[in-house]
Amino acid sequence: MSSGRRDDPFAELYGEFRDRLQGDRWQPDVDIFETEKKLVVRLELAGVQGAELQVTVDGDALRISGVRLAPEPADVRRLHQMEIATGPFERRLRMPIPFDREGVSAHLADGFLTVTLPKRAPVQREVAIQGEAEEQ
Repeated sequence: MSSGRRDDPFAELYGEFRDRLQGDRWQPDVDIFETEKKLVVRLELAGVQGAELQVTVDGDALRISGVRLAPEPADVRRLHQMEIATGPFERRLRMPIPFDREGVSAHLADGFLTVTLPKRAPVQREVAIQGEAEEQ
């Protein structure tokens, strides 16, 4: 009995990469973690140039998009496996903690894009309690 992967003619060529496709865009792997003072979002983007990236903050969401250009083709006679995504990509991520939108920064180095989102200080205020006598 054959597995479902063998029935797909592209399964061997594209490997596990097909799971990361969203329409005509691919999705880079991402880590999100929290420290005492900030949220950190790290994306694996080997081969992507800074000029090809866009980071946008919209409310509590972070949108990271860009394009990884395909390397110049060598004298390829036959592809045996193809897992490295090229072309446009996008990740939209909702942040679980309020952050300072004006303090967001991004840094690209060694194939990783690191976006730092400073946590927003909690706002505390006293709430007046109204009693039944005040309502009359």
